[in-house]
Amino acid sequence: MVDLIREAPLGHIIRLLSGNRFLQYPEERDDFVLPPQYTAQLNGEEEKQQAATRVRTSASSSDIETDLENNTTSRVKSRAESMPYSQERFEIEQQLALERTKTIPIIPKKTTDGIILVDWYTSDDPANPQNWSPRKRGFVIFVMCAYTWVVYTGSSIYAAGEGGVMKQFTVNATEAILPLSLYVLAYGVGPLLFAPLSEIPIIGRNPLYYITFILFFALSFPTAVVENFAGLLVLRFLQGFFGSPALANAGATFSDMYSLLYVPYTLSWWVFSAWAGPALGFLIAGFAISAENWRWSLWEIVWMAAPILILLLTVTPETSTPNILLRRAQRLRKITGDSRLQAQSEIDQRHLTVSGVAIDALIKPIEITLKDPAILFVNIYTSLFYGIYYTFFEVFPIVFAPIYGFNLGEIGLAFLACQVGAGIGLITYFCYLHWYMIPDNIKNGLRAQEHRLVPGIIGSFMLPIGLFIFAWTARPNIHWIVPLIGVVIFVVGMFFILQSIFVYVPLSYPKYAASLFAGNDLCRSAMAAGSTLFARPLFLNLGVGKGVSVLAGLSTLGIFGMITIFFIGAKLRARSKFAQS
Repeated sequence: MVDLIREAPLGHIIRLLSGNRFLQYPEERDDFVLPPQYTAQLNGEEEKQQAATRVRTSASSSDIETDLENNTTSRVKSRAESMPYSQERFEIEQQLALERTKTIPIIPKKTTDGIILVDWYTSDDPANPQNWSPRKRGFVIFVMCAYTWVVYTGSSIYAAGEGGVMKQFTVNATEAILPLSLYVLAYGVGPLLFAPLSEIPIIGRNPLYYITFILFFALSFPTAVVENFAGLLVLRFLQGFFGSPALANAGATFSDMYSLLYVPYTLSWWVFSAWAGPALGFLIAGFAISAENWRWSLWEIVWMAAPILILLLTVTPETSTPNILLRRAQRLRKITGDSRLQAQSEIDQRHLTVSGVAIDALIKPIEITLKDPAILFVNIYTSLFYGIYYTFFEVFPIVFAPIYGFNLGEIGLAFLACQVGAGIGLITYFCYLHWYMIPDNIKNGLRAQEHRLVPGIIGSFMLPIGLFIFAWTARPNIHWIVPLIGVVIFVVGMFFILQSIFVYVPLSYPKYAASLFAGNDLCRSAMAAGSTLFARPLFLNLGVGKGVSVLAGLSTLGIFGMITIFFIGAKLRARSKFAQS
């Protein structure tokens, strides 16, 4: 618990007010002893050899002696979590999993100009997020998933109140959708800024989370009481923008704590939370609006965000390895007075420029999308089915109110079909990881990246199947459960495709993964924002059956795309200057 509080803003305040007397780091305590491998480096080669001899003499484990003699390998292993996704990283992480059960000193690297690179002290260093206890890592996952859920809920929770907005501000149906569209668009724009900022070592992950979420929470108050439509539009856009960091960076937070082999489990929970938001938002708002008015749905965002903000400000630790080691180097310089002790991350960030960060965030995703067919397909395909998903907020009221006589709250209950689909997808994907993918990786290595697309290929068939079922069974003489079964099948397919892509992209494009995910977020959100505007005219003019069938027909194109990438993806990557073959 002390570690959790110390890393959070509450801990920073306590440390500041107490002059660092409370919530101290190990390096700040009176009983701290600089590890012998650092003393040896600081005092020269002769004392380094003496220190190594003392360690060999006093230690009972032969592994320590081997590590001191072969320190280069250990240094590479200690930084596995900062390496690109690759077979090399996979092999290193497998070896690390064995070494973490032992206390093996890690000798810091000394550069040619005399800089001593601060690293983890030992292979089981408790400061390393990959060494945290399952409870501590599980708590961080819970906070990030809850954070994601609140922000995504903030989109659909408004949709149930569109009728009230039309009456309050005398706007038409298309205009009343704009606060939803702008919110969705904004949380796609935000990652372009926040994703690269989180990779700057001096910043880390946490400051972006809690600073932006404070603004998200503060903006939720005027949004719930604003008295003019223009103000509602502006506030909803800002809400989505400042709520976006978890939607962009939570995956990076999970990879800070878990090895390549097991991070798909955490990503699955993240995707599950992302589906839970829109699915439950309409339900949460539906009954509240029926009992009171449309503003209650926006007040619910305040109530949901408050506990998450408290957790972020009080007990959420930093997970960024570059940031943790940078601050460790600062503490070691303070107690030793030796400026040679530096973290690799603070050396790297000296070469960062505003233009370089801007190019990686804004230009690089566009360049890769236009020049690489695989990424172009991924962005178009994910945008298509994400946009289709957001048309549900318009088609559900058209189907379940007049055809089945559902009230606003009951329409919200119909959205639970989306969560049922996400739940089935989660359980099925966990089974796939546990009984096939992880054992296969341990036995055969990572294999070609396209091997990870198999669930996505299955999911690509499920999309049109689910949509066609929904399109042609939504009629009075067929029970309402049947079209909802179609929705469940559709969402399961989406879940499989997203999980496959979330693994395929960083494996194939490790150097540009952050930029590509930010670009994909923008593409998906832009399509979703547009789909909320064209959905109602589409379904009213063509009817539900034909309108949804048009979308189902478009989604069939994804089947050919997924199969094509599976069979010729390796050739495409060989010709791409961005991909890793």
